[in-house]
Amino acid sequence: MRKLVLIVLVVILSISTFSSIKVGAILPMTGGVAAFGQMIWQGVALAHELFPQVLGQDIEIVLLDNNSDKVQAVNTARRAIEQEKVVAIIGQVISSNTIAGGAVAEENGVAMVSPSSTNPLVTQNRKYVSRVCFSDPFQGVAAALLAFNNMGASNVAVFVDVEQDYAVGFANFFRDTARELGGNVFYEYYKSGDQDFTAQVSDAMSKNADAFFIPGYYQEIALIAIQARQLGFYDPIISGDGAAVPETIEIGGEAVNGLYFTTHYDPGSPAVTENAKLFVQAYTEKFGEAPGTFTALGFDTYLVIRDAIERAGSTDREAIAQAVRQTKDFPAVTGIITINENGDAIKSVAIVKIEDGKFVYDTTINP
Repeated sequence: MRKLVLIVLVVILSISTFSSIKVGAILPMTGGVAAFGQMIWQGVALAHELFPQVLGQDIEIVLLDNNSDKVQAVNTARRAIEQEKVVAIIGQVISSNTIAGGAVAEENGVAMVSPSSTNPLVTQNRKYVSRVCFSDPFQGVAAALLAFNNMGASNVAVFVDVEQDYAVGFANFFRDTARELGGNVFYEYYKSGDQDFTAQVSDAMSKNADAFFIPGYYQEIALIAIQARQLGFYDPIISGDGAAVPETIEIGGEAVNGLYFTTHYDPGSPAVTENAKLFVQAYTEKFGEAPGTFTALGFDTYLVIRDAIERAGSTDREAIAQAVRQTKDFPAVTGIITINENGDAIKSVAIVKIEDGKFVYDTTINP
């Protein structure tokens, strides 16, 4: 009997020794915006490598691919929560997917923290969905100030992807600020996956646009820039954080030189925290190049969730969700992050320019 008890105790101790805390990472590793997901995963994996434990236990990251698709955004959220039993979720990445998957997180009372979903609807009336990035109202203001004040534009063509909540919302916030600044804007519409933008570009030029604003994703941004330059449009082209991946330059080539965009982080910006310095050093040593915006956001999201678990002192889902919303003055890579009662991060916007095929930090606009 004593031998049996000892065996049971050994088994129990072994289980507790090797138990881990599961955190989901729901990212678009394939599909139309895979570049975002792959970069964010780089950041999450690097942060996990540097900070693999919390509360004395290993953190296990459960990576699920939503294929850049709204339906899969829902399915992967259910799998993470119901089958994998994660205590919190990193994700999702683009606003449309996070709105869809966030409904599942909300229904089950599990914290979902998005690295990069900027549309206001992502967190609106939701208790469990938060973000570490700024939201589009502030990004829209920053982009409009850049266009109308810094660049002196007066008549801007806004290219709107009607299938993306991010693009529509961002465009509208840009438009509202433009009107306050006394500028004029008009919309040119397209859909995700379109290849030919000559009709929209030609129409914009016929209406004497003196700048283009493209609040979309990298593939279409690059193609619009190429076709605009081919048709003789050489005035400024401005975009948002959807341009902050190397694919913008790989696809766009010389056509995107001179493009400005608003974004969350650039390695050329001042490193204001120890985590920022650690991140740049670790990434550069591992990959031999400077890190990108979405990698930094992935790193930050992991750290914020880990910090929330630590402050909660528990793996209880509700306690972790509450701790996320109580994040204050967290020293992240992309700046000092405070998450307000609505789940939105209060932080700065970086302005980056593409010069000679490289991202070059320009300035920072503070909230």
